[in-house]
Amino acid sequence: MTDKPVRVLLAEDQGMMRGALALLLDLEDDMEVVAQVAAGDRIVDEALAARPDVALLDIELPGRSGLDAAAELRRRLPECQVLILTTFGRPGYLRRAMEAGAAGFLVKDGPVEELAGAIRRVLRGERVIDPALAAAALSAGPSPLTPREQDVLNAAADGATVADIAGRLFLSESTVRNYLSAAIGKTGTRNRMEALRTARQNGWL
Repeated sequence: MTDKPVRVLLAEDQGMMRGALALLLDLEDDMEVVAQVAAGDRIVDEALAARPDVALLDIELPGRSGLDAAAELRRRLPECQVLILTTFGRPGYLRRAMEAGAAGFLVKDGPVEELAGAIRRVLRGERVIDPALAAAALSAGPSPLTPREQDVLNAAADGATVADIAGRLFLSESTVRNYLSAAIGKTGTRNRMEALRTARQNGWL
């Protein structure tokens, strides 16, 4: 590693948490927070402007998921390592983060020393994953839902009717019913709202 400080981009929608993380990382002699964003749809533009070495991303952000932004960031700024830092330690999220090209996945309740250490490790080419979450992800297995079933469940989140979902996704109502039925069956639930809740708890959406 060179003598230049590690340039860090921080994406976190809660202002107090974002400010605290920035302050703590700036106290590290070898780190400098060069960009802070509160919305997922600002991550890529800010990263292209600031050119960070590491992007520290939350998952659930307004505008765009941190996981979606991570995938685009890896394509457009491959020299930037992505580290997911989230409250939501869900096995499905870990799998999706790894598929998006993230170098690490940590939950927010860890000490800041662990976070600084993780940033240094991903820059050395290591992969850093919360051990308890890694074990849970292996036992949980991949998402049983197809991309279309995920789309239909997401569209049902606001209480939309089958007709609403069909119109929104340009599908027939019978096709929407088939996808919802399949999703309910695969999640072992009784209705679409239970299926949605289970899928979210497992990080499949």
